[in-house]
Amino acid sequence: MTDPIRLDGATPRLDLPLLFAGQAQKEVFVNQALSALDGLVHCAIEGEAAAPPAAPIDGTAWLVATGASGEWAGCDGLLALRQTGQWLFAPPRDGMQVLDRGRRQMLHRVAGTWRAPARPPAPVGGAVIDVEARAAIAALVAALQQWAAFPA
Repeated sequence: MTDPIRLDGATPRLDLPLLFAGQAQKEVFVNQALSALDGLVHCAIEGEAAAPPAAPIDGTAWLVATGASGEWAGCDGLLALRQTGQWLFAPPRDGMQVLDRGRRQMLHRVAGTWRAPARPPAPVGGAVIDVEARAAIAALVAALQQWAAFPA
């Protein structure tokens, strides 16, 4: 899967291979598409790294950092999906969301970059301190953290 077979027919968003009438070895293309879907749908990455882990586990995914080396050389910025003992690389697309397990936070792909919302600051100051309002804001921030909207 590190060097997938490419034909002119592929889906526009996920670049999944399309089958053609009379095509030999259709199972290769179907399996390639299923592996890509398995890694990209509800994607959760372990984190960002420039080198592959020493003992990768099938089903894990990583965001390849700049200056990639080893089996990831030349794949800067791609998603590295470990599938059936091999690396499958996929370009991230705007609109993608991934859960970064290392940061315990959702990342969103917008305008060609990964974005993660920052934790809002706690309310401070003011002439009148409303204890109930501050408690409500703190509860909302805690709930958003629990759902991986902000880092802890």
